[in-house]
Amino acid sequence: MNGPLSSFHPLVRDWFTGQFAGPTDAQSEGWPAIAQGRHTLIAAPTGSGKTLAAFLKCLDGLVRQGLEGEIPDKTQVVYVSPLKALSNDIHRNLMMPLRDLQDLAEARGTPLPDIRVAVRTGDTPQSERQRMAKKPPHVLVTTPESFYILLTSESGRRGLKSASTLIVDELHAVADDKRGSHLSISMERLVELSDEPITRIGLSATQNPIEEVGRFLVGVDNIGVDGKPECTIVDTGHAREIDLDIEMPKEDELGPIASHELWDRTLDRIVELTKEHRTTLLFVNTRRLVERLAHQLSGKIGEEHIVAHHGSMSHERRHEAERKLKAGEVKLCVATASLELGIDIGSIDLVCQIGSPRSVSVLLQRIGRSGHHVGGTPKGRLFPLTRDELIESMALIRAFRHGVLDALTIPDWPLDVLAQQIVAECASRDCGEDELFDLVRRAYPYRDLPRERYAETVKMLAEGPAPREGRRRAYIYRDVVNGRLKARRGTRIAALTNAGAIPDNASYDVIAEPENTFVGQVDEDFAIESMRGQVFQLGNTAWKIRRLMQGKLLVEDAHGQPPTIPFWFGEAPGRTTELSDEVSDLRDGIYQRLESGRAVAWLVQEGFGRDAAEQAVAYIEEGIRILGTVPTKKRIVAERFFDESGGMQLVVHSPFGSRINKAWGFALRKEICRTFDFELQAAATEDGINLSLGPSLSFPLEDVFKYVPLPKVEKILTQAVLQVPLFPIRWRWDASRALAILRFSNGKKTPPALLRMRSDDLLAAVFPEQVMCQDNAMPGDVEVPDHPLVFETMRDALHEAMDMNGFKRVLEDITGGRGEIISRDTTQASVFSRHILNTQA
Repeated sequence: MNGPLSSFHPLVRDWFTGQFAGPTDAQSEGWPAIAQGRHTLIAAPTGSGKTLAAFLKCLDGLVRQGLEGEIPDKTQVVYVSPLKALSNDIHRNLMMPLRDLQDLAEARGTPLPDIRVAVRTGDTPQSERQRMAKKPPHVLVTTPESFYILLTSESGRRGLKSASTLIVDELHAVADDKRGSHLSISMERLVELSDEPITRIGLSATQNPIEEVGRFLVGVDNIGVDGKPECTIVDTGHAREIDLDIEMPKEDELGPIASHELWDRTLDRIVELTKEHRTTLLFVNTRRLVERLAHQLSGKIGEEHIVAHHGSMSHERRHEAERKLKAGEVKLCVATASLELGIDIGSIDLVCQIGSPRSVSVLLQRIGRSGHHVGGTPKGRLFPLTRDELIESMALIRAFRHGVLDALTIPDWPLDVLAQQIVAECASRDCGEDELFDLVRRAYPYRDLPRERYAETVKMLAEGPAPREGRRRAYIYRDVVNGRLKARRGTRIAALTNAGAIPDNASYDVIAEPENTFVGQVDEDFAIESMRGQVFQLGNTAWKIRRLMQGKLLVEDAHGQPPTIPFWFGEAPGRTTELSDEVSDLRDGIYQRLESGRAVAWLVQEGFGRDAAEQAVAYIEEGIRILGTVPTKKRIVAERFFDESGGMQLVVHSPFGSRINKAWGFALRKEICRTFDFELQAAATEDGINLSLGPSLSFPLEDVFKYVPLPKVEKILTQAVLQVPLFPIRWRWDASRALAILRFSNGKKTPPALLRMRSDDLLAAVFPEQVMCQDNAMPGDVEVPDHPLVFETMRDALHEAMDMNGFKRVLEDITGGRGEIISRDTTQASVFSRHILNTQA
């Protein structure tokens, strides 16, 4: 038999043909490479069967072993998923084909031995973990953090020594952040540990550039001299037929802000669509909005028909919401990114998105949750609430139709993650310093790790992060003469209980009394500011506060009393560079066609409804009436005007996205304050920067483009960052990752207030000048110490929280005369400025 199924055992082949009409493209192209033991990256749309493409060949190998004799009691396949819920889901979906295969084998008189599949995540009970240690599963399903723990614990290492296949799912969800850097070193630690050669299989729905993700998957040892990854790349395209459109309000025109009437009509329309479909998924960008909309919509369709889902709810409540969705017990689920990835939540007919997801790839991932089966057609509706959101929604749809994807950027050698992994590997075995350096450099994000940065990190771990404190926080012994590293007492427990790279936002556990059950989490600031008797909503349920304890908020059921909505800081996403390009091109496309009167017709021709096209064009025309032009990435406009209170406002219209604008805003504020000895407020949005100049500060408007000279950008931003809360927050995250401060100690979670205090104390010991900067006690520039954690924190602040390099490129274009620079003093704020001011508010 020829074809993609020819290499499978007849039992597996017959099961597959009995279940499916035929293999998908991802399966047909992926199976031959996996069968040959080649590293394989499968990039395919959601619902294309890529999970089965990875697993079925592995199950085929286990079936063959079982039919030929006994399957050895050892783990052969490790599957790593970024979400605990996705791990549980994969486990459930694996058990069904295994049961079917065993039944089929029994019917044919060739019974199969038991093929064991187990899940190991942070939610796995201790009894189950002990069972796995005694009798390892043949297929282990886990998360990046639990994978790291298994590589560090004695029992976990014993179980992984026989692994031969590593499957990494949803690669795009981790590769571009520190969690991915952490995983990349874990992958190389598995290769070092296992007695078998490791075949790596990567799965993803949306990737760009595809070869960069391939390099991340296979590591430096599997990259050719031409820079290409030595793996089979199966790319069936990110796009498939999608029913995607914009829902415009029928009785209201969009404005700078969403009115209460517009919100109400938008929710009414969502209710209409929900009634027209079996199951609807409503995505929003923040947990606070999930709670607010779930509360409002439950009053329109009934509490029994709606569930909420976000990361601050307890896993029991999330699992219950997923179960109800899959069983068809609810009509509507309001969610954040927590339901973005491929968790099986049953048949979703429609996905709605309030506002913009700020990313082309995220939009595709979210809309792909509907029609989430082979041959299904995803259906999505975007609900813009302002005119800026309308332009951005149109840009998103144009980007999808033109095949645009957000570019994935992999961070370069994060030192905090490096420190944690060094501690973990030294806790597992004595290491040679050179040998460990070589192991780390095999991980793709660490390919260019300088030897001196590695040595500084090792020195910090051996001597402690703060020399004046001695070796109190040291984890390893360093034999400089022989180049050997050995763990100190207590090192393994610190590495095991403080695993992972997900930043630890200060939050309080919400505990329901008298049951003493965990409900979810709220932000520390919300918990501290709350009062006894206050009612708030979490998980679409109203809770009444009884008292506040260390790290806990004790509550009781409020029995339907009207709630407030808790808040979580810093969770709304920033717009990607690629989407910012599309927004700029759309604005310019409308502008260029206004004079000929073809703008509306052009947008209709692009596939948009006439109402959306007319409102978008009217928005651009209204902006031109005051400003005289349209800001784009090639046409930056500085607008100055007096607001209603008589204060002078300066808006730089720069639609580069918030990360570039944040860098520009920080630098501008710093230089204007320094030049005029005047404190002013600055804010950055996706489309511009707002500086509140007050009634007295005056300078030639065109000078705003000269205040930040290109050669001094890094120095100016470094000094600016030291004066704002951004630096100590990032310091706490990085110090936690590097185990310099412990999130868990003596078997308990460190209370958020105590963790923050320890972080501040460590920062004062390592970098006392920064503390004086925060207190405005430093008159001049501060010299930044060459300390691994200070270096990493500053790099995070300049390149992750903002985009300093992107800002430099903007200044290069300005100084090089590429594009237009326009200055306008206006008698009133243009509509573009009003949108920026309202977004910031």
